[in-house]
Amino acid sequence: MKVIIIGNGIAGSNAARYIRKLGDHEIFMVSGESEYPFSRTALMYIYMGHVQFNGTKLYEDFFWQKNRITLLKKWVSKIDYTSKSVIFDDGSSLPYDKLIIATGSKPNKFGWPGQDLKGVQGLYTLLDLESMEQATQMGVDHAVIVGGGLIGVEMAEMFHSRNIPVTFLVREKKFWDMVLPADEAHMVSEHILKHGIDLRLESEIAEIIDDGNGSVAGVITKAGEHIKCNFVGLTVGVSPNITFLKESGIEINRGILVDEYLSTNIPDVYAIGDCAEIRMPKPGRKAIEAVWYTGRMMGQSVAQTICGKPTAYDPGLWFNSAKFFDIEYQVYGEIIATRQEITQTFYWQHPELEKSIRIDFKKDSKQVIGFNLMGIRFRQEVCHHWIKNGTTINDVMQNLALANFDPEFYDEYEEQIVAAYNKECGEQIKHQGKRNLSLVNRLLSKI
Repeated sequence: MKVIIIGNGIAGSNAARYIRKLGDHEIFMVSGESEYPFSRTALMYIYMGHVQFNGTKLYEDFFWQKNRITLLKKWVSKIDYTSKSVIFDDGSSLPYDKLIIATGSKPNKFGWPGQDLKGVQGLYTLLDLESMEQATQMGVDHAVIVGGGLIGVEMAEMFHSRNIPVTFLVREKKFWDMVLPADEAHMVSEHILKHGIDLRLESEIAEIIDDGNGSVAGVITKAGEHIKCNFVGLTVGVSPNITFLKESGIEINRGILVDEYLSTNIPDVYAIGDCAEIRMPKPGRKAIEAVWYTGRMMGQSVAQTICGKPTAYDPGLWFNSAKFFDIEYQVYGEIIATRQEITQTFYWQHPELEKSIRIDFKKDSKQVIGFNLMGIRFRQEVCHHWIKNGTTINDVMQNLALANFDPEFYDEYEEQIVAAYNKECGEQIKHQGKRNLSLVNRLLSKI
């Protein structure tokens, strides 16, 4: 059986790897972006000089040949579902028995005048990084970044590392406040400002100005302000990269519609990763989740199905992580940015440092449903265990030290956190003191 995978991101690469583990099928992985799969989340570190491109590859180059996975550096122009073949932009084609579409995302554009000028771009692909580097080498005197979120703050940090002034336009009242609760959004907003970024909250662009030669010369905000710049970063989210599939017969909404087995409406065609839209997502989950770990899990699930063991995709509990300059961020489970009547929250913030934890729990049963962490690491497996097992907030506080990540290297704040919880909630939870590592390891082995 011949399997073709379009896209070599984490979803496509993991699908290829697991198909090979499970069977002896002929595997082709196609991408016009790069010959070898790489970590997309590491793009910023290439620009900042922390790592070279070769250091971001998922595996050594010989891995793919050793595992008989053929890599093709080609762009796909269309798919012929009748003849079951993939047609490339050079006119060549390749037949398939099973096809996996894993074409990822593309940066959003919302029809702003001047959005296609030279020097206006997003940051998602290796080609985006290369054009950003080229612009920098030619000389970026001032950059304007449009849109809050993870890619926006990454781009701001990248320019900051090269001492390029940045104006950051965010339409919300606080940075990423549609995801982060108000306290954390305020902390991150202040942290961005401390790094010298000109963060403009409640500000949007109306137009990108042409310098008369097809390049960007500045932006005009909706408030009428003219900001001179010669680079504009569009980071107002991403959308599925499926333009070449429109009117092809495959069923599309925002993304490629798939069932729980990641199958499309076309026989023997599957979609995974950022470009896939689950028809009936699990409760509390979105139909499209452009997150690294969901793509990885989708790749593994579809490999099982293709290799004769139909496996429904189960994303498990929500998890995400990021970095806002110096603040590490993790979220486990369900954290609600705006309060709801059925939930309650406990929030602790360090009085001096940019560190905080938030634990959301049900008002009636006191069962924890989510953890939001800023500048403090908790063990993912412990947090997920507590959420899955309906552990109460009191029991979590009693055993909070169990979640501490490498206390040998990181400061511990359990005593302060438990004291704050007791004061806020009128409890008398006793702090267990510094944890016994051998005891912790025994407990973790049972999870």
